Amino acid sequence: MNGALRNVVYFLIMAGLIVAVGQMQSWNVALSIVNLCLISSIMALGVNIQWGYAGLFNVGVMGFAALGGMAAMLISMPPVKEAWAVAGGGTAIGLLIFVSTAVAAVLVYRKLPKGTLRTTIVMAIVILGYVLLRIFFDPTTNTIEKVNPAASGYLGGFGLPILLSWPVGGLLAGAVAWVVGKITLGLRSDYLAIATLGISEIIVAVLKHEDWLTRGVKNVNGLPRPVPYEINLQKAEWFLSLCERLGVDHVTFSSIFVKLCYSLLFLTVLLLILWLSERALRSPWGRMMRAIRDNEVSANAMGKNITARHLQVFVLGSVVVGIAGAMLTTLDGQLTPSSYQPLRFTFLIWVMVIVGGSGNNWGAVLGGFVIWFFWIEAEPMGIWLMNFITSGMAIDNPLRLHLIESAAHMRLMTMGLILLLALRFSPRGLIPERTQQK
Repeated sequence: MNGALRNVVYFLIMAGLIVAVGQMQSWNVALSIVNLCLISSIMALGVNIQWGYAGLFNVGVMGFAALGGMAAMLISMPPVKEAWAVAGGGTAIGLLIFVSTAVAAVLVYRKLPKGTLRTTIVMAIVILGYVLLRIFFDPTTNTIEKVNPAASGYLGGFGLPILLSWPVGGLLAGAVAWVVGKITLGLRSDYLAIATLGISEIIVAVLKHEDWLTRGVKNVNGLPRPVPYEINLQKAEWFLSLCERLGVDHVTFSSIFVKLCYSLLFLTVLLLILWLSERALRSPWGRMMRAIRDNEVSANAMGKNITARHLQVFVLGSVVVGIAGAMLTTLDGQLTPSSYQPLRFTFLIWVMVIVGGSGNNWGAVLGGFVIWFFWIEAEPMGIWLMNFITSGMAIDNPLRLHLIESAAHMRLMTMGLILLLALRFSPRGLIPERTQQK
């Protein structure tokens, strides 16, 4: 079987598994898996741009996804007028102090020659700015958080269509990635991983504890949707007429219809990013990035600016992850900072890239589908397996009860098994990177 046919078979098998879930469980479950697989594939593409193109070991995926989620909330939620009325002036002063400090520090860093004097002045500016920010802005945050804390307690957002938050989330993640990259990309790969992981944890900690901005662990619920609400569909004449022609229950089909709308939006974004990624990979820029990845010394000898190119690809990959983070929060309908766990947004995404095929965009997409599918279905499959294994035991047998109760914890074992099998039988991934050999 040639490579192209094998790849088609992989995707057909994946489609068959999703159809099987629709038939055996429900189409609502199947479409929920599809939507999360599409978002996971976009995140995997972002990581593949960084690792597969340039060999950058970024373990801060979680932080950039969280920035995208924050953008979804800030763009779509309406402003809390009461909070702005009592604390708008203090917020403006705090923002002015922050911007002034950053500008002053950058100007001094650029104008003064390298040495102890420059470092001392920059540190003094940063410390002074931090002290002034705490003096003027802390009372403002306390005032904001006291405004109806059960329902709001934060400034709110801009009240714009939530679809605008997807590119904004990408831009916000890209801007932070630029700052992070300027600091960390001169480090060795292992130090880069530690630095990006630490910075992502800082980002999530800010989201959890700055209640005036994101409500912290109280969460922001009820984000507007880019698709219709089920209750509105159930009252629409055209939808009721469609359900009657199809012979389906309008309540059940309304949920399926909404998920299909999400799938169409997510698929459109995935195909656009995939097309752009393929164009970039096959361009002279893509060949240059792979040359840098394979041999930095030779690329540097040819006059390539390694650090600048690494910064460029680091920002591009983070933009894609930020877009996916905004899409995920849109699908959830709420911003939940405590849900940004490294296991979900870093480990799983890396497994997707490794299993799918590092350096191959189609492999990243396939890995996103495979890993997320088994991450969700590991629990029902585990329960079925344990029921089958213990079918000969008594119903109240302690061993049987223990195995069935433990089936829900088979996810991690399943991920480890998939990763081991992939590394053993297909070490370059299910769809390996294409290399041109003369």
